[in-house]
Amino acid sequence: MQHRAYQPILPCGNKYLQQKWDRTNYEMHKKKVTSAKPTVSTGPPQTYGHLQLKMKKLKLEEERMYIINRDNDILLDKMSSIMRTTGRIGNKNHYENKSLNREKRQQELIRVTKENQLIVERLSRCGPKYSSQQWHDDWQRTEGYMGTSRAILAAQARLSQNPLKKLGRTAKERNPARRGAAARVTVHPVTETNVVKKQTDKWKGSDGERNAETKNAAIKDSTERDKIIQE
Repeated sequence: MQHRAYQPILPCGNKYLQQKWDRTNYEMHKKKVTSAKPTVSTGPPQTYGHLQLKMKKLKLEEERMYIINRDNDILLDKMSSIMRTTGRIGNKNHYENKSLNREKRQQELIRVTKENQLIVERLSRCGPKYSSQQWHDDWQRTEGYMGTSRAILAAQARLSQNPLKKLGRTAKERNPARRGAAARVTVHPVTETNVVKKQTDKWKGSDGERNAETKNAAIKDSTERDKIIQE
């Protein structure tokens, strides 16, 4: 009789069946609600074994402890030996210093020595490029030019001081005491032919090392000097 008091949401032909169907749907809905799972996980994260127990860290720690224990054993042996004995200094080092590039440096030294020897040989074989004899001849010629220049300047100075006095006077005029013997003295006039002959005779007695150009220049200079003196 309870089905008669049931008020369905939608109109129906049989209230009894509609109430039974609605109750079944409601039970199924409650089961779904109770058995539903969340879309977003709100639980704790999953734990992994290799994160909890780090084998690499344990291995490094074990190696470090092994090195420490070994060093301690060595130190203990040294201290025990020192305590047993009177103690001694063990800082002697018989290691011989060795160079890594010794052979290379020796080869380089040998190469440089050979090159220096070749350079010395070439320098000893080559002859001088300057002739001392030529320098001497040039200086002799320069001295001749300088003497000619000095003579010309001296003659010009004397003429400028006393223009009436003639430098080309004869022996009779220069020495009045010998005027009586003027007939016996023969004065040769100063001419270009006599100067050339005199210079030629002088060169014949020399070593003959001067060339023709030097001789002609000297003749010309001496001739010009005599002309200036005669004037």
